[in-house]
Amino acid sequence: MPAHPLAPLEAQEFRRNLEVLRAAGRLTPTTRFAGVALDEPPKARVREWRPGEAVPRRARSILWDRADNRTSESVVDLVAGTVERFDHLPGVTPNFTLDEFHEVEQALKAEPRVVAALAARGITDLDLVLLDTWTYGAAVMPPQWRDRRLGWVDVWRRGTPDGNPYAHPVSGLKFVVDVNTFELLDVEEGPAVPDAATRGEYLPSLLDLEPRDDLRPLEITQPEGPSFTIGDDGELRWANWSVRLGFTHREGLVLHQLAWVDGSERREIGYRLSFAEMVVPYRDPSFDHRRRTAYDIGEWGLGYMTTSLELGCDCLGEIRYLDAVLTDSRGEPYTVPQAICLHEEDDAVLWKHVDERSGAQVRRSRRMVVSFHATVANYEYLVYWRLYLDGTVECEVRATGIMVTTPIAAGDPTPATGTLVDERTYAPIHQHFLVARLDLDVDGPHGTVHEVDSHVVPTGPDNPHGLAVATTSTPIRSEREAGRDVDRQKQRVWKVTSTRRTNAWGTPTAYKLLTPDAIPHLFAPDAPQFLRAPVIGHDVWVTRHHDDELWPAGDHPTQSEQDLGMTRWIADDEPLEDTDVVLWHVFGIHHVPRPEDWPVMPSDAVRFRLAPAGFFDRNPALDLPEPPPAHCHRPPTGGKKN
Repeated sequence: MPAHPLAPLEAQEFRRNLEVLRAAGRLTPTTRFAGVALDEPPKARVREWRPGEAVPRRARSILWDRADNRTSESVVDLVAGTVERFDHLPGVTPNFTLDEFHEVEQALKAEPRVVAALAARGITDLDLVLLDTWTYGAAVMPPQWRDRRLGWVDVWRRGTPDGNPYAHPVSGLKFVVDVNTFELLDVEEGPAVPDAATRGEYLPSLLDLEPRDDLRPLEITQPEGPSFTIGDDGELRWANWSVRLGFTHREGLVLHQLAWVDGSERREIGYRLSFAEMVVPYRDPSFDHRRRTAYDIGEWGLGYMTTSLELGCDCLGEIRYLDAVLTDSRGEPYTVPQAICLHEEDDAVLWKHVDERSGAQVRRSRRMVVSFHATVANYEYLVYWRLYLDGTVECEVRATGIMVTTPIAAGDPTPATGTLVDERTYAPIHQHFLVARLDLDVDGPHGTVHEVDSHVVPTGPDNPHGLAVATTSTPIRSEREAGRDVDRQKQRVWKVTSTRRTNAWGTPTAYKLLTPDAIPHLFAPDAPQFLRAPVIGHDVWVTRHHDDELWPAGDHPTQSEQDLGMTRWIADDEPLEDTDVVLWHVFGIHHVPRPEDWPVMPSDAVRFRLAPAGFFDRNPALDLPEPPPAHCHRPPTGGKKN
């Protein structure tokens, strides 16, 4: 067994899970697995666990039966070889799987009505057709099929065998399918706008451009090797940082037990950090886009869509890779090679000062980067967690890939809900909401979250020139106050303060959340997609920690009609002071498309930071060595005084 309770499940453990369920008679020929993951022990037990003690290992599976569409949840004790729980989940539709995505396409291409519908539009080469299955929200599902595992299918066509399918949408045609039986339930037809003569290719062999030759090679080398180590149990050590790396089919990369190690003292910062949901609504009510809202984590899973990384392309420098092990819909394990990239990056100057007598002192910054990439149909999401030498944690997400587009009828204006990006082709406005779950334990699990605003001090005897700016710190006392919003005019931040430890100056040790990329939801309060995920209605949420509160849009948002997560959690108005708190940050991209985003989009980066705010007594990077002489020389002394 792995040496730590939070180590990801290994291939032999996934097989053990199958063996135990099969021996217990819980599997039928029509049983499928929506996901299998480590059943993490309660946080309190993990915090008490010490090396050398027995390691609990349990697998939690979400299963459904294609024959009757019943969903169940099982927990298998992998050490004892027993089924601890096997519970029916009434009314639940589990996430869709990659297996089904491909199976639906294969089945529909053999369906005569699909072949006929495509032929009516002049499409007879099915090898050039891409059928892209999406899930439904209950409010927009055809009522006669609400009890089914239901998908709606987009239609795209490649111009050549290697061409970009998203350059040629087949407008006005959708298929409705039972994903259990692959039965075609309906062929939906709307306004059929002819394909436009787009310039939508991006492969070098298909472009009418010559590759440029004015960029010389850029190499990153570390002759003595990297400064980090990765243990067999998944612990990454770099500089003063320690963190355990996990991976699940739903979240992808998970950071466990993030800590700052100073000599013999290990100071906790975060227990568990990951992405808990991603909601991507398209804000165009036309036939082609009216149902287009994806819950890429809850309905599909970022882990399942993780792709292998390549040296020199995705990652540059002295690289170490970690594989990820997942399961297919039959519960069998498979490996995603090189799913996680570990490397160091230069980060320019960390601190510097030039003194007229002592000259210049400069220290360069570098950062430890842990990344993974997910291909979500037409979009790519590149996720980077970065650790810095000054104690800062940064998370950046880069969105790239190919926008969804739609042809416009000749002579018609461009819809106000999109941007013209090619000949008779517009890309609709849409949004990418990411929800980060940040279980922060700053010097332990007892803390209070404060909302800190800067404000102008009124002009008066103590402030005669109106220069003074002060801050006000307001504790978030209970879950009735859980939903908070960014206020740029007040430079609002949120601080997680320890209630058990102070720094040398008597103030509570703390980390603050900086939120430069929060976006407004812009939904009507009664909009069905907003009612499914009201978590996107605020930029920051604060809740009391519970082991089973992981998914803010509900454990199973597929085909949901209302919120089954955040609003239910906060309904009991639990107290939030001097307790174990969790921050949830909603941020993302409000994407009003540009022609420059077509045919493949330059990365659009959004981020947030967790910065020490009194966690240290002074700059923790004072002990960094000077840059080696081979890399720099001292500038002349002097310089203007501030």
